[in-house]
Amino acid sequence: MNLPWVLRRMPSYVDEVVIVDGRSVDHTVDVARALRVDVVVVAEPRKGKGVAVRAGFAAASGDIIVMLDADGSMDPQEIGWFVSPLQHDYDFVKGSRYVTGGGSEDLTFLRNAGNRALTGLANAVLHSNYSDLCYGYIAFRRECLEVLQLASDGFEIETELIVRAARAGLRIAEVPSIELDRISGASHLQTFRDGWRVLGTLARECALWEAPTAGARPEALRRVKYAYANIRFPRTPTDPQTVLSLAQGM
Repeated sequence: MNLPWVLRRMPSYVDEVVIVDGRSVDHTVDVARALRVDVVVVAEPRKGKGVAVRAGFAAASGDIIVMLDADGSMDPQEIGWFVSPLQHDYDFVKGSRYVTGGGSEDLTFLRNAGNRALTGLANAVLHSNYSDLCYGYIAFRRECLEVLQLASDGFEIETELIVRAARAGLRIAEVPSIELDRISGASHLQTFRDGWRVLGTLARECALWEAPTAGARPEALRRVKYAYANIRFPRTPTDPQTVLSLAQGM
């Protein structure tokens, strides 16, 4: 029910869309193919966001990879702001809900407090300047995958990405992003359980992991000027059958 809005908001310059399908029974694959005939669908039977993300990265063939959720909380129209720094000598671009131009319609008080605490801890350990640790709208150059060597299975994949990017000395930019309310469905994020997993990942990565380029000094995070066009579009759940019926009638 979310894909019609998400895929129709995808910019025309995006030349490949990869969707990881985790054993869904709600016509996700059929709707995706009806909306975009060239969509790449990856069937991933294992559970976990990290598992899905790594499967999607492995299937992607582009020089630039953008990671975003398909629940309508991340606007595909923002992709250009993530890609632009990568065309100007940056390697890794992170979305932020806290810098000027960013925001969230979904953050609860508890999640906000936890995210700020974990972000502060990460910055203290990494000597970095992140403003938003637990937000998964990310873009990077494809060659970075070999350096990042991702291994996480759950929500902590976002922390692993960010920590390893900093430890590897990648040139990192942070751009504002507006997190929208999800269109439909319930979040699988569990604040305390996943918060502890993020904390554990942060501790493990900083203590044990050594990047192939370890020793390179991470540059201070750059703030990229950004103005978000606050144009409202209908964001309502779409009955899959209406999409499938339309595709069959064409």
